[in-house]
Amino acid sequence: MSATSLPSLDSAYPVPGNAVGSYQRDGFVLLRKIATPQEIAPYREAIVETTFGQASDRKPLAERDTYGKAFIQVMNLWRTNERVARFVLAPRFARIAATLLGVDRVRLYHDQALFKEPGGGHTPWHQDGFFWPLDASRTVTMWMPLVDITAEMGSMTFAGGSQRDGFIKVPDGISDESDEFYNEYVVSKGYPLITSGAMAAGDATFHSGITIHRAPENATQTTREVMTVIYFADGELVQEPQNANQDVDRQAWLDGAAPGTPAASALNPLLG
Repeated sequence: MSATSLPSLDSAYPVPGNAVGSYQRDGFVLLRKIATPQEIAPYREAIVETTFGQASDRKPLAERDTYGKAFIQVMNLWRTNERVARFVLAPRFARIAATLLGVDRVRLYHDQALFKEPGGGHTPWHQDGFFWPLDASRTVTMWMPLVDITAEMGSMTFAGGSQRDGFIKVPDGISDESDEFYNEYVVSKGYPLITSGAMAAGDATFHSGITIHRAPENATQTTREVMTVIYFADGELVQEPQNANQDVDRQAWLDGAAPGTPAASALNPLLG
């Protein structure tokens, strides 16, 4: 199927009246049916094809570290596949992100496919903003399964309200050490642990870049196929990197834009 014949994702999604308040309170929100199964199916085909085409050299699970066991990860698929680009740049999804952030428009940071294989390990507790040279409170990630998933396949768990503490300095981004650190932190703060549970293809969670979250292992024989798109508020400036990971991301996803300048490179189109 050509890119031009794919289902349109331009129409508006009626964000429920309580969704913005839930997002602000909990640091995430689960929205149902932001795309129909009929809309998702042809995009899934393109995303799966591109993901496995770029991740063909992956090691067996037993030979990977904790992060590597968590998922097959491929980023910025939109730059290599025109059909995937129609999904990633979809106005419908971008307008939801802008509504939750309370802004008029958003820009793309990057996309990433996160495929948790059968027997794939847990995704450790983390905050996405550890990696991003942006004001992470002004970012939001859409996490959408491309197939129906159960909780046992590794759906998301959020520490509800943890975004109110801002960015927390940790020993590493996503590792055994950070997992232990955040687990102790979440318990000490008494945050409610809220799981998204079973989700249908086309459902999606949206979470802040400073919300602490994790995902359990995939205890089934079915791959958890998830596509994510990360947005940030239009008008944001590139921040001075606080660690080596943020400097790598500044080069990779902001086209090397200097700290203090607008985050508005050709890699970050205006959406919505």
